[in-house]
Amino acid sequence: MSKVGLEGQVAVVTGAARGVGELLARKLSARGAKVALVGLEPEALKEVSGRLHSESDHWHADVTDHEAMTRVAREVRERFGKVDIVVANAGVATGGPFADSDPESWRRVIEVNLVGSAVTARAFLPALMESRGYLLQIASLAAITPAPMMTAYCASKSGVEAYAHSLRAEVGHRGVRVGVGYLSWTDTDMVRGADQDEVMRELRQRLPWPSNKTYPLGPAVDRIVAGVERRSSHVYGQWWLRGMQGVRGYLPGLIGTVGQREMRRFGERLQQVRTGLVGAGGAADEQERVTHRK
Repeated sequence: MSKVGLEGQVAVVTGAARGVGELLARKLSARGAKVALVGLEPEALKEVSGRLHSESDHWHADVTDHEAMTRVAREVRERFGKVDIVVANAGVATGGPFADSDPESWRRVIEVNLVGSAVTARAFLPALMESRGYLLQIASLAAITPAPMMTAYCASKSGVEAYAHSLRAEVGHRGVRVGVGYLSWTDTDMVRGADQDEVMRELRQRLPWPSNKTYPLGPAVDRIVAGVERRSSHVYGQWWLRGMQGVRGYLPGLIGTVGQREMRRFGERLQQVRTGLVGAGGAADEQERVTHRK
């Protein structure tokens, strides 16, 4: 499909305070897009907005809050006049054995990654229908293959992939294109936060090549930008992820067998894995919920 020029387009990026969202906002801005940043860290969002090359603004909102996101969608449209692109990127993660997991953190991963993505789409779809725009849902390698110690994250990303594929069929006749973006382990605060746990880091290093590597953020985001320009149905942050689609049907059985061996290898050390959300983004999410409880 031919590219759509980004000059003058209005792009919304959730989870824009850091990582994939922050760099994506910068790269979209460098290509002339006006950018609306959405996230939980207003000071960080303000700093990101101030460094962008084009017109931009920022909104503090929890993507799981329907009323807040509906307000953001209205205000973004009032601020910029339209919305052409929405990238549902906000996400959190937790790891460790399911049986020992913190129920609240486990549920929160599902709420942010899956429910929050749907809330984002629901809020912005009217504007995207007006502009015949593009919604890119960020998923993960975790949507393609299951992994032990990542039940919540895999469930959320598998769910959001299926939801986005279903939505594509619903809104295509209205002129809205829907894409799914896949990323392997990429150098972000979330991945670095997970790697602070010795067991999780060792388990990841024992994965088969090329899934055991941490990939640089820049090239992955460049691929996402190219996908946005092409309004692609599938966007792959690392070259080899496309090939995983052809073998994904075999992976649950393979992982089920190999995973048992790895769990036995680590034994009682598995109980040492930290519960709770990982990385700076996870900390921001937990702080936001504490603030709202007060």
